[in-house]
This record gives sequence, structure tokens and C-alpha cells, in this order.
Amino acid sequence: MEMFIKGFNSIMDIFFKMTWLNDLSGLIVQKLLRLDLASQIGGSIQFFIFDTIKIFILLTLLIYGISYIQSYFPPERTKKLLGNMKGIKGRIVGALLGTITPFCSCSSIPIFIGFTASGLPLGTTFSFLISSPLVDLGSFLLLMSFFGFKIAFVYVLVGLVLAVVGGGIIDHLNLESQVEEYVREMPDVDGELETMTKRKRHEFAKEQVKDIFKKVWPYVIIGVGIGALIHNWIPQELIENLIGNNNKFAVLISTILGMPMYADIFGTIPIAEALFLKGVGIGTILSFMMAVTALSLPSVIMLSKVVKPKLLTIFVLIVGIGIIIIGYSFNFFGYMFI
Repeated sequence: MEMFIKGFNSIMDIFFKMTWLNDLSGLIVQKLLRLDLASQIGGSIQFFIFDTIKIFILLTLLIYGISYIQSYFPPERTKKLLGNMKGIKGRIVGALLGTITPFCSCSSIPIFIGFTASGLPLGTTFSFLISSPLVDLGSFLLLMSFFGFKIAFVYVLVGLVLAVVGGGIIDHLNLESQVEEYVREMPDVDGELETMTKRKRHEFAKEQVKDIFKKVWPYVIIGVGIGALIHNWIPQELIENLIGNNNKFAVLISTILGMPMYADIFGTIPIAEALFLKGVGIGTILSFMMAVTALSLPSVIMLSKVVKPKLLTIFVLIVGIGIIIIGYSFNFFGYMFI
């Protein structure tokens, strides 16, 4: 058992935590740039180099793997699968299917429209819409590389619970009339399901890597830059006063701060890492990440074109309150996961 644990820790250090890359980036800063890692400038540059390269490596590998899996679940097949499931079973499957779609919240909305147009229950489609940007497989592996297995696992678990519960509340409120008419009137055209060869699946995965990489790389750079700024330049006292453990409104503030932003999980993790290193509570950090990924202002604006104000307000309230509850729960029981 001890050998297994040592082997697992070695794999984590090499492939996920990438301690070798951290050492290499430190050498680059010290030997090539001749900067002290203990200085603000040296520490910031080392943080930026390490996190940027690490995320881009993981991003490429994860998107490729997830997209290959996703090639087995085209929209037509997914609609047929979900169409045979009602109630909580349909919501659970909808939330789980969201985990294999490497999309941000805005990218998930067109699929949500297609599912709704095909007549799937509203609760099922909203469970998918909540989980898709929040808890994909990529977020689990990335979170594990930065925060460890326990925090990553619990984050995904509570995200799925939020998706299923949120979809259930919307389902039981009978809000079908709150979907814009043009969505319900859209023709549901099911094409022939193409059987993809292994070569086509690899090509599909490579194209997904290129497409998603083009969309997310600016947010990764911005996120890492903000993380480096927080880690090395913003005073500890300022962060503690704003969102530290002594501020009882820290989770609420972090949720509100996250909502106007637009990024995906890959862009928020460097910021979360910097806040974590500054001693911010894990619940406060995860609330910020969830608010950015699930309730970003651009995605809410896009969703407002699909559903009426009443349903949009209920959706934002359900997800927002759920995020805040999750945040305070994590802060209260966080010692169990660190």
C-alpha cells in the first residue's frame, strides 16, 4: 500500500503538479534573467512562466482526451438518450453529460437551445446548462493538479448536486411558458448518425483542441497575470480584509465579484491558486470560480435572448444562492479537504 501511495504521489508530482517545471522556471528566472525569486518581480515572472506553460500543457492534453470521448456523444445521440429519461434520472444524466463537454457557459447555450427545441424537459436541459461550464473533466484534473484530489472531487460533486437540484427546482415550477416562442418553434432535425472511424475521432479531437485553444488562451494569460499580481504585489492585509476568513461576507463578495467576469475554468484557476497561497478560504475561492464559470455576465445576456425574464431571474437566483451555500459550507468544513 505504501508503495502504491508513493507511486501515485510521484505521478502527481510529474504529470499534474509538474514540480520539474516549477524548478525549471525558477532556474530560467535566476540564471537567464538574473532575478531573485524572493523579489516581487522575480517571483511574479516565475509564477507567470510556470502557470502559463503548465496550464497550456494540461489544456492541450485534457481537451484532446475529452473531445475524443465527446465524439461518441453527438447532439443527436445525446437528445435520443435524454429523451428516454424523465424526472431526476434525466436531470442526473443531463448533469453528467455536461461533464464531458469542454465548453464555457456561452458555448453551452446553443446546445441548450437544441435540447429545448427537441422537447426535452426543462429541468434536464438546465441541469446540463449548469454543469457544462462548471464541472467538466478538465476542471477536475486541473483542480487536482493545483489543490489535490479531495478538493477537486468535492468541487465536482457539489457542482453536480447544484446542477441536479437547480434543474429539479426549475422542473417543478412548470416554467415551460417562460422559454421564448421561437425556441419551441425551431424545427428539430435529426440527421443520420455518422459512425466515426478512429482516424475521424482523432481529427475531431485535434480540431477541438485548436478551436478551444483559440478561444481560451487570452483568458489563461489574463488569469495567470492576475494571479501573479495577487501573489506578489497585492498586500496580504488587503486581501484578508476584503475576502479573508475574518470577513463574514467573504463568500458573498467573491460571488458578486465573479459574476461580471467572463472566463472558463482554465482562466480562473491561476487566480484561485494565488488566493489560496494568500490564505483565502477554499469556499470563498470556489464561490468565485463557480460564479465566473456559471453566471458570467455575457452568458446571462445570451441566455436572456432564449428565456423570459422570470425564468432568467429564477435561474440566476438558484445558481447564485447555491454557490453561496456551497462556499460557506466549504469554509466551515474546509479543514477536512486540505
